[in-house]
Amino acid sequence: MFRRIGAAVVRHPVWTIVAWLIAAVAIVATAPGLPSNSDESSFLPKSYESIKAADLQQKAFPSAFTPSAIALYQRTDGGRLTAADKKDITRITTELGEKKIDQVQKVVPGPPSKDGKYSLTLVQMDSKNAGQPKQADAAKTLRDDLGQLAKGTHLDVKLGGSAAQALDQQDSSKRGQALIGIGTFVIILVTLLIIFRAPILAVLPLLLIGLVSAVANGLIAYATKLFGLQANSSISSILIVVLFGVGTDYFLFLMFRYRERLRAGDEPKQAMINAVDRVGEAIASAAGAVVIAFLALTLSTLGFLKQMGPALAIAVAATLVAGLTLIPAVVSLIGPKVFWPSKSWQREPENARFAALGRAVRRRPALSAIASGLILLALSAGTLGYKATFDLASGSMPKTKESMVVQDEMQKAYSAGAAAPTDVYLSSTDGKPLDKSAFAGYADKLGAVDGVASARMSQLNKDGTTADFTVTLKYEASTDQAIDAVQGVRDAAHADAPAGTKALVGGMSSIYKDIDAAVNHDYRTVFPVAALLIMVILGLLLRSVVAPWYLMASVGLGFGATLGATVWIFQKGEGHSGLMFMLPVIMYLFVVAIGTDYNILMIARLREEAREGRDPREAAGMALRHAGPTVAAAGFILAATFATMMLAGNSLLTEMGFAVSFGIAIAAFVMAMFFTPSLTALIGHAAWWPGHGDRAEESAGTVPAQAAGMDDRDPAGHGR
Repeated sequence: MFRRIGAAVVRHPVWTIVAWLIAAVAIVATAPGLPSNSDESSFLPKSYESIKAADLQQKAFPSAFTPSAIALYQRTDGGRLTAADKKDITRITTELGEKKIDQVQKVVPGPPSKDGKYSLTLVQMDSKNAGQPKQADAAKTLRDDLGQLAKGTHLDVKLGGSAAQALDQQDSSKRGQALIGIGTFVIILVTLLIIFRAPILAVLPLLLIGLVSAVANGLIAYATKLFGLQANSSISSILIVVLFGVGTDYFLFLMFRYRERLRAGDEPKQAMINAVDRVGEAIASAAGAVVIAFLALTLSTLGFLKQMGPALAIAVAATLVAGLTLIPAVVSLIGPKVFWPSKSWQREPENARFAALGRAVRRRPALSAIASGLILLALSAGTLGYKATFDLASGSMPKTKESMVVQDEMQKAYSAGAAAPTDVYLSSTDGKPLDKSAFAGYADKLGAVDGVASARMSQLNKDGTTADFTVTLKYEASTDQAIDAVQGVRDAAHADAPAGTKALVGGMSSIYKDIDAAVNHDYRTVFPVAALLIMVILGLLLRSVVAPWYLMASVGLGFGATLGATVWIFQKGEGHSGLMFMLPVIMYLFVVAIGTDYNILMIARLREEAREGRDPREAAGMALRHAGPTVAAAGFILAATFATMMLAGNSLLTEMGFAVSFGIAIAAFVMAMFFTPSLTALIGHAAWWPGHGDRAEESAGTVPAQAAGMDDRDPAGHGR
């Protein structure tokens, strides 16, 4: 099949390129805009208690005041607020409300801090548009207007709250995307220049993958609209890296084999057909593993991951199609001039380092397997200290952003949980009005829960059937202590609810508690499904039942080593309270799926060497010698491109960038180079049971290479 694809593309390169250009223009011109949502509650399905509580609040208290933005005032000299300062704050609050800013429904004064140094203005926005870009625009207008209104006073005013966080997150994301994009381009360009010493080859993948990126983004926008998926600004940053990192991987897989066939004496167009034929199955299997792993995210209960899975799967699928059609078409059109001005493509290098590594694995496969396995196990020990953190807002932007400064200062000036109180909604189950005499005792029981600072009945709906009890926790909403405390509030709210009533607990801490439960569900569902489907792909590729098991075991060890190293670096070294809650899921999918690429490439080459008549140990050594440079180059570029995410300046992308780049480095330089070929050499022919994937291919008039005492390679050991 891949030979037919290669032949069709190489014989009609111009038509292939024209078809891509027409498709790109049509998709980009007609694709809808990609919406964005930063509201954490929208990531959860309706079945969770925090979402049920939010829905009840909308019905029972449609006009309830929930601030979307908070203006925090303090004197410029840091002293206590004077009578004149308080008068200025009242004026600013009144004038801000009179401006009738889009999305803003109410502007009211907030309580002063106990030390008299701070005061607040609370801004309510349309709850139907929570987390949407239009509320970030409203926050920008509020911030500008507050600055103007505070001129000439002794007040320093900053805007925080969810809408301001969405604005700062948006700005941080744009900056991060720019840095990631520039870093990715520079790394790919410089690395390819060093490898090939050919400017055309260095620039070509950037141009071609740029075209694929436009197509992929358009297809993702279509899918997002068609299936009603949620979007998040962090996905754009990850897409850049996936498209250019994975695309460059497939480009390298193809170009290394194309160069090898040219050195073997193939005519240029035939060399490309042979390259697609030889490496097409490995590229398709590698991409298939990645696509399936990403699609497994659709089983997630979190909207953020449900969107990420199909988006990344579409990106990789588009990259695969380009790798088998667009790239061969363009390169075959240019021919060997693609390597200009370098002449090194004409002669085979000694590959002394990889030849030496191959000999070491061939002679001592047990030592190689044990040493690499111990390294992975030692790093995996760090997973025992893993903790999760759920503050997606502060995790996705630097602490210096204005909304983050407000959040930190409010925690010091007010009760840590005051900025995001927990609400307990007590409702009548029979439709009759609630017994008000039970409210005080119920509030006392909620207030007695460990971790609760105060609890009070704050409002009753007009029918008297639902009461809202405001519970202020002692801790900031996203901390482990707050999440533990809110579980205690839930237990008390349900257990102590008066007869004939039902309680629901809402608020940010309740949402984080449910996100924690959702992530744990994903660990039990997404991980096994992704692993099973990747094993099926490996089994189909290798025609083996045995090999997929130890290949997936090696990748599992790689995941453990990656998570362990990330815990040690960020929790132990940097002092983070925990890693971002979705990191292990993302890490698992990237490391398992993309890390499998290198195992697939190495094992496919090992099978190819075995089919030429080599015994298992020699086949492993030769595979490392010949596929090692490709894996090393591809692994370095992909790890380095993911590392550019650390330039974004926020903890989410910094942790993700380190973890995935480290995991890919482990996959390329430990698993694919040593662990996998060593185990395959040790297991021998049994690795391919029940098929005969490693048996020498014989046909009429031919004999196995070793049986003839020679092979089809030149003295340097490479195919002619």
